[in-house]
Amino acid sequence: MSFPYLSDVVYHLTGLRLPLPFATFGILVALAALAAAACLRRELRRLHADGRIGSARRIVKDEQRRHSPVEVAPHTLVGDFTMVVLVAGIAGARLFHILEHLDMFFQDPMSMIFSRSGLSVFGGLIIGALAGLVLLRRWRIRVRPFLDAIAPALMLGYAIGRLGCQIAGDGDWGMAADMALKPGWLPTWLWAQTYDNNIYGELIAAPGVYPTPVYESMMALGCFAVLWAMRRHPFQAGWLFSAYLLLAGIERLLIEQIRVNVKFELYGVHFTQAKFIAVAFIAMGAVGMALLGRRTLLGMLPGTPT
Repeated sequence: MSFPYLSDVVYHLTGLRLPLPFATFGILVALAALAAAACLRRELRRLHADGRIGSARRIVKDEQRRHSPVEVAPHTLVGDFTMVVLVAGIAGARLFHILEHLDMFFQDPMSMIFSRSGLSVFGGLIIGALAGLVLLRRWRIRVRPFLDAIAPALMLGYAIGRLGCQIAGDGDWGMAADMALKPGWLPTWLWAQTYDNNIYGELIAAPGVYPTPVYESMMALGCFAVLWAMRRHPFQAGWLFSAYLLLAGIERLLIEQIRVNVKFELYGVHFTQAKFIAVAFIAMGAVGMALLGRRTLLGMLPGTPT
């Protein structure tokens, strides 16, 4: 069962029809952003206190309306950073979804641009990251330590955001489930769902499709736990973010094996947009971890937490 709007949730729980046209996917995305921001703020505060990341420089207006630079702790800028990256990320997610479905876009451009469904997670991550890099350069924050700080936050936000896909039934489900392969101990709803009342209005034949958003949320939470446990690593700045890229790529590559997605062909090789980006993430993550895996001087000091 899917609940595209808050009113659907209330009706399912209470039987009351209330005018609450708030998209559940949007609510979960907002919660994901808040949770990720809180996680990032905590890490930036810790890294700033440990001397691993310096102060940021922000331009403000004084009483005479003159612009002047001031030094601020980086965690105080998380709110502004989150808003800019979130807006850019949503735009990027829509753009990459359109690029993946150009035939549908040319048929009805406005429908795809303003649709409540159809977002590419990797598109949001890439465009959001570019917007974030612009802010870091403007605030004169070192990029690699900041990326280490945001790595666990990205995984946590992704896990929560995927729950929004599951609840709304936005089409990010898997292929038809093979019930013959289902382990006897596993609940049926965790193997196959029909996503009744999904936001697409699509009818899915029983027994249903693989609920891939649930699997992604579970894997992302596991990856978050790994990154959180390794966040005090003694290696060079950027190593933890490289680990994030590796984990994110592996997670998405695995789920693409049972997801329904548009396939492209290049020189006889069939792939999806997500598979291509996932492989790139894995390669960049592995190379980054190898190059940055040397212990820093700070990490070798006696008493330094590892």
